[in-house]
Amino acid sequence: MLRALYTLLVYAALPFLPLRLWWRGRREPLYREHVAERYGRYDGAPSVREPVLWIHAVSLGETRAAAPLVSRVLAAFPAATVLLTSMTATGRAAGESLFGNRVRQAWLPYDAPHAMRAFLAHWRPAAGMILETELWPNLVASAHAAHRPLYLVNARLSERSAAGYERVESIARPMLASFAGVAAQSTADARRLAALGVPDPIVTGNLKFDLESPPDAQARAADLRALLGAERPTVVAASTREGEEALIVDALIARPLPGNALAVIVPRHPQRFEAVAELLRGRGIAFARRSSGAPVPADAQVVLGDSMGELFAYYAAADVAFVGGSLLPLGGQNLIEAIAAGCPTLVGPHMFNFAEATRNALAVGAALEVADASAMVDATAALLADPARRHQMREAALAFHAAHRGAADRLWTWLEPRLAAALAADVSRAAGG
Repeated sequence: MLRALYTLLVYAALPFLPLRLWWRGRREPLYREHVAERYGRYDGAPSVREPVLWIHAVSLGETRAAAPLVSRVLAAFPAATVLLTSMTATGRAAGESLFGNRVRQAWLPYDAPHAMRAFLAHWRPAAGMILETELWPNLVASAHAAHRPLYLVNARLSERSAAGYERVESIARPMLASFAGVAAQSTADARRLAALGVPDPIVTGNLKFDLESPPDAQARAADLRALLGAERPTVVAASTREGEEALIVDALIARPLPGNALAVIVPRHPQRFEAVAELLRGRGIAFARRSSGAPVPADAQVVLGDSMGELFAYYAAADVAFVGGSLLPLGGQNLIEAIAAGCPTLVGPHMFNFAEATRNALAVGAALEVADASAMVDATAALLADPARRHQMREAALAFHAAHRGAADRLWTWLEPRLAAALAADVSRAAGG
């Protein structure tokens, strides 16, 4: 009954979702492209070579985390077409940038039963791999009914999310039990998933530790640092979310950074660049925009990081980093990228989406937790005044990152034979065997 109510709500929302896509498309035009795919219609899509192995990475972070998995699938199964689906414009753009024409891309439909059945009927994937916690009841049910095995990989489930799923257990338990296999990031994630009905989840680690920096990352970081001011101490507040920028700016006004230190604010979502620019103007802050490509004037107090695909360069160019999404109860963003760059890293108190990585990073001194925006500014000022402490944190960060690599290999050892078996079953099914 609860799933039927959920499905009814999905159908009630469908007529209004194109308006939302149009609205978001004002600043991210990709949302206005291929809209029919969101409803399971692929009539204009070019034919695809079978067999198909499907990977779903909802947004930017998951798409980047999928890179080592995509590489292994392409290398191990060259006769297969790799289909990469996403839900956000940043995710689809990242797929194009990272993989080009080596994969096929499409939007995953909204979770209406007819749309999911149409998606599966069109692409006929031999198997699907869903990253992290992108759980859609009708998708999983449709794949199970069509005998298309789904694997939940790099899976994470925070205590907060687990409590939410427990409240809708009649939907969550059969959905999670329908996966052909689940590979979790941590022992705690696996335990919570098992409690909700996942049979025998395994632990393979976090794929985000295995991400490689772009080949030109250090050169781009050096160029960026030159534009920011090679001699100016710099802190980057990265992947900030709505409401956080105001907290940070107000804290900077109340507690100015020492000397000529520069703050770089990089909003998580590009559609918010203009809103943050308006915030800075409203507070009377002298700021420059990264998109101008010009050197930052000496009187600028803040740089608005309104560019895409440069997050690693921001971290590598900074003296201190703050990871956004963590001042407010939003779950935090990926601190592993800052740590991989060896940047002394600060996080707020709300990192529940990255709880395991955060707890371990704090324990070894690779990161520091701050209570609020004022404490973040104070901690930044203290670190800028203490080169020895920054060096210590940098060394701890690089050692921590190196110690946690290898998740992609562990995942592939478990997953590769399962994909091979799924491909063999798909060939047999196609032959009527």
